[in-house]
Amino acid sequence: MPTLKPSAIPRSLGAVLWGISVALSWMWGLGLFFSVQFTTQFGLFGLLTFAIPNFLGLLVFGLVTHHLARRQSGSESLAQFFTAWSRPFRLVFFLYQLLAITLTIFAFIRYAWAPLGFHPELLFLPLTMLVVLAAAILFGEEFDIKRIKFSHAALFLILLPAVVLLTVHAMQKGTGPMGFPKLPTNDWNYWGYAVPIIIGFLVGPWLDLQQWQRAIQMHRERVSIAAGYIIGSSLFLALILFHGLTALWALNWGAGEFIREGITGHNYGQEILTRVFANASPWTFAAYAVFICVCVLTTLDSGYIALKWFLQSNASTSNHPIFSLVPPKLLTTPIPAYLLAGMVALVGVLLRFELEFFMIFYATFFVGYSILAIARCYIVSPANAIPQVKMFCIGSIAVVIFSFGYFLRSPALQIVGSLLPLAYVVWLLVKPSSSEEFVSDTRELDATVPQALSKPEESVVGAASPVTMLDGGPPRAYDIGGYFEDKWFVHTLVATYADTNSVGNVYFGMYAMWVGKTRELFFNRVMPKFNLQNTPFYILTRSFEHKFIRETREFETVRVKIRVASYNRKFATLEHEIYDSLGQMLGKGQQSLLFVSSTDYKMLDIPPDVYAAFIAHT
Repeated sequence: MPTLKPSAIPRSLGAVLWGISVALSWMWGLGLFFSVQFTTQFGLFGLLTFAIPNFLGLLVFGLVTHHLARRQSGSESLAQFFTAWSRPFRLVFFLYQLLAITLTIFAFIRYAWAPLGFHPELLFLPLTMLVVLAAAILFGEEFDIKRIKFSHAALFLILLPAVVLLTVHAMQKGTGPMGFPKLPTNDWNYWGYAVPIIIGFLVGPWLDLQQWQRAIQMHRERVSIAAGYIIGSSLFLALILFHGLTALWALNWGAGEFIREGITGHNYGQEILTRVFANASPWTFAAYAVFICVCVLTTLDSGYIALKWFLQSNASTSNHPIFSLVPPKLLTTPIPAYLLAGMVALVGVLLRFELEFFMIFYATFFVGYSILAIARCYIVSPANAIPQVKMFCIGSIAVVIFSFGYFLRSPALQIVGSLLPLAYVVWLLVKPSSSEEFVSDTRELDATVPQALSKPEESVVGAASPVTMLDGGPPRAYDIGGYFEDKWFVHTLVATYADTNSVGNVYFGMYAMWVGKTRELFFNRVMPKFNLQNTPFYILTRSFEHKFIRETREFETVRVKIRVASYNRKFATLEHEIYDSLGQMLGKGQQSLLFVSSTDYKMLDIPPDVYAAFIAHT
């Protein structure tokens, strides 16, 4: 069945489709159910306090990434920026995503399934968890990032009738006889919640792999990131307001009787809509179930795809010894992470935990990392890496302070716990000794034990040793044999006198030579056992084309990128791009390869060895 290529979709339609996907992927367990909880506590004003910062955080993320993508030319500019920018935050990205998945699974089981009262819980709750995981993994495997906007658009069309039916049901029943009493919004108790919400949600999207993957893919498809996120954040705000206003309507019709006291002594009402609609007509309950299931599914499948992309990217670019000890498929699949998230969520449900227990980390621990991540978008030095131990300690202290404030009902401690990471990051950036606090990415993340312990004069540079180059910024480490960035194979070199012509510019023919060398290194990486002495086939160049965009000079650091763009039964097409140290594209092009027998030079189909080597990089 033919599929619609992204290039065949009008950009305006692409922005709408991506906007829908952005909105649904951000309707995770936290936003979905805490909108009900905060409405039960503080009414309409509380709902707006929760929804508006959430909306603004998502919108600002889209506008800023749109600007970051346009700072350099090329469809891969944002992907290249993310690769370099995200290196110090790799573990934080993983923890953020894992907790978001855990929280969403927990919220669905705790507030959408458990209130239905199926017993025994030890039988039904694990089965529910397994069904949720299976659905998330199935959709994650079926729809990659290029196609997820279509699946989310289809699910959105299923969600809309459910929203309309629930709205009609509420309008037919009208306003209840009396409003549910809400807490005041002019005291410290309110600000003890409002300040962490405002801080946490304004910077929340910056550590969400789902949003970064969407922004990068939009830019690759030449869709305006700003337009996509304006649409997406607006749809998200509408869905949040719909859910919160529905809760407000339900409270006026007696849903307050379903508010319960948790193990901490606080009142909780996240599941009041489930209980209200479970007692309504089957069609109304089915509509609400569709709404909840679509929101949860589109978050979990997005998380699966984003986590898979993240794990594969790190596995292909890292030289850590663990990657030679553990099967690559085990390291690059999100399934173990999802199983862990499901088990933690299930334990949390059985222990009668609440959503706020997980939310604490987003209002405290991740705040400092998010603020520093935003700073690194514009501050090249000294914030070119992060003091990992100090950041972890301050985040942990903030979690403890906020937890004491929450359990002891001390709004002051809750506010301090949220502001502490923010204040600490500002102090790190402005204090006089800030340059000593930030270390090289290479020393922080990539140094192996022998490199870290050996003296400089004992270091031996081998065939695959890293070489440090200056590219107008802090030193970076490159593998002289090339390395992978997602699907791109990258070779970094320094142009020298031999590469230039009589006027000092790099000679035009050298660009093709560099591409050829990069291609040879790529072949050597993906087909290390290829041997000209006994090979049954040869790889020949059928055509080569290159577009010159900019010129470069002697001693400039040059990055040559090559990837498998497409293939059919007979031919393979390689695409290449060349960049200077500032990330400016010097040129791009493509080449077509064919395959012939080594004995009689007759054309062959793509040999199985080549197909197996190339297929992982298309």
